[in-house]
Amino acid sequence: MYSSNLIGFILAVFSGAFIGSSFIIKKKGLQRAGLNGTPASVGGYGYLLQPLWWIGMITMIVGEIANFVAYIYAPAYSAVLAHFMLGEKLQTMGMLGCLLCIVGSTEIVLHAPQEKALNSVLEIWLLAVQPAFLLYTASAIAVAFFLILYCAPRYGQTNIFIYIGICSIIGSLTVMSVKAIGIAIKLTLDGANQFVYFQTWIFTVVAISCIITSLNYLNMALDTFNTAVVSPIYYALFTSFTILASAIMFKDYSGQSISSIASELCGFITVLSGTTVLHSTRVPDSPVSTGKT
Repeated sequence: MYSSNLIGFILAVFSGAFIGSSFIIKKKGLQRAGLNGTPASVGGYGYLLQPLWWIGMITMIVGEIANFVAYIYAPAYSAVLAHFMLGEKLQTMGMLGCLLCIVGSTEIVLHAPQEKALNSVLEIWLLAVQPAFLLYTASAIAVAFFLILYCAPRYGQTNIFIYIGICSIIGSLTVMSVKAIGIAIKLTLDGANQFVYFQTWIFTVVAISCIITSLNYLNMALDTFNTAVVSPIYYALFTSFTILASAIMFKDYSGQSISSIASELCGFITVLSGTTVLHSTRVPDSPVSTGKT
């Protein structure tokens, strides 16, 4: 048991270090791209030609491979590294907000119910087309479109929750699709080909579309706001929406005790308090020069 816990801790620290560092590396790449062209914060895609941004992406992917409990540690790494490497300041109340996000999300994760074991993509498909999850999916897409089409052009440069909200909401759908793809790959390697089912390809298209959308708006958030604030808010919202989507899809809460549910609600309230404190105390980034006259 101790060996298992030690391995989990090492994986968490390893993954958290890589994911936390990736925010900083990608931010550096975004800053360099902004000096030579249109910044990502206003719709530029020059960062795709920036090697440093791709190094950050690879670093994030390596971290995600061991992300069992990584998001508990990643925001702390990002906040510390942003302070020393990017010169971004996090006020005392901002540090408190970061701590609240970590404590609240840890509380949610520790009391989250165990997911059901699934043995085929078709099982996940049946869960995905339940009325409750279809309603969640439709609501998530509607809210995301509202944020993208109406809020982002008007308030995206001043309200940190717009870009991060889009990443988090779409990200919750990404996780559900990636779970299906992961099971499909595992079963296919075991000899039961899951790629003969059209459902597997639907999950693949959804995952790719959601990942591209999430990355785009995460880049815009990093290019616009203080990384030390973006990281914990993103982690808190992403975790909350993912657990909500998972609970609706898998009905994990049906057998949970009142105390566990109450603990998760307390954790969620703590996360909301932390994100509110972070947003109210953030220090705006200095405008990035585009190098144009």
